[in-house]
Amino acid sequence: MAPPILPLAMTMGDPAGVGPIATWKAWERARASGGRPFYVIAPPDVLARASNAGQLEIIPETGNALTTFPHALPVMPIDGAAVTPGTPSAASVPAIIESIRLAVEHARAGKAAAVVTNPIAKALLYRAGFKHPGHTEYLAELSADGGAAPRPVMMLVGGGLRVALATIHQPLVRVVSSLTPLLIAEIGDIVGTALKSDFGFANPRIGLCGVNPHAGEDGEIGREEIDIINPAAALLRRRGLDISDARPGDTIFHEARAGRWDAVIAMYHDQGLIPVKTLDMWGGINVTLGLPFIRTSPDHGVAYDAAASGEVKADSLIAALNLADVMARARAAAQ
Repeated sequence: MAPPILPLAMTMGDPAGVGPIATWKAWERARASGGRPFYVIAPPDVLARASNAGQLEIIPETGNALTTFPHALPVMPIDGAAVTPGTPSAASVPAIIESIRLAVEHARAGKAAAVVTNPIAKALLYRAGFKHPGHTEYLAELSADGGAAPRPVMMLVGGGLRVALATIHQPLVRVVSSLTPLLIAEIGDIVGTALKSDFGFANPRIGLCGVNPHAGEDGEIGREEIDIINPAAALLRRRGLDISDARPGDTIFHEARAGRWDAVIAMYHDQGLIPVKTLDMWGGINVTLGLPFIRTSPDHGVAYDAAASGEVKADSLIAALNLADVMARARAAAQ
């Protein structure tokens, strides 16, 4: 007998951002299309005051989301004051953080199939004393269980591409010095494992970006490919992973779109995000690999101006929900 379906746990994000409006649009779409039910962890007033608010229902347990979802948006209530759309407030920070914490707790306890996070503004959290570099690092710490936090790997999905990043929010001048064969090998292991368990690839093929133009042109335009990237690829191939040596960044994404690679590992932030956002600006998804639970998120920020105007696109949140469902089904099948 197949295990019962679990709902997705959605975080509130910044209540002054686009999250509340996008959430209602995503609920309408999922309800109409038969998508996997989800519930939102938020102060009910945050969602009730959205410009497009519909019928919501407070649920006492996560399982109630399944029966509530067809007729009302299920909300797991937490304390917190509603704010004005487009006007961020430090008073909302405790609820933002608590929503994330509870969603992870539910996923890890087997009450939710995955965590889908609405956007937050790191600067707002920093001003309120948030000690973590960002959303992803907080998720990793919540997974630590008193030991070392797992290494989270950022993957962007959109436009027919899956692109993981070896380095994320670093100045370009520091990228090369932070790359090591062991780091790239660790990223490759995490990506390969996720492609099998969460994306359903029995033998995933991974393309590895170079960091220099033309992947260094055999050392003529830099030796990082020869000294750092290719040794990592050789190590991963010895472990049984189908991964390329460093490929030119100006052609590898075309190769992936043509079906040569199931995923690409880019060496730095913009190298990976530019092709995804060019191909799918509004529907891209941020996936965090390497955690003991599935996490997806829209690939955009809080967009306070859009929240204030009410003109909000929910494409990316809808795509994040759909991908979370696909990944949860793949993981259940793999287990």
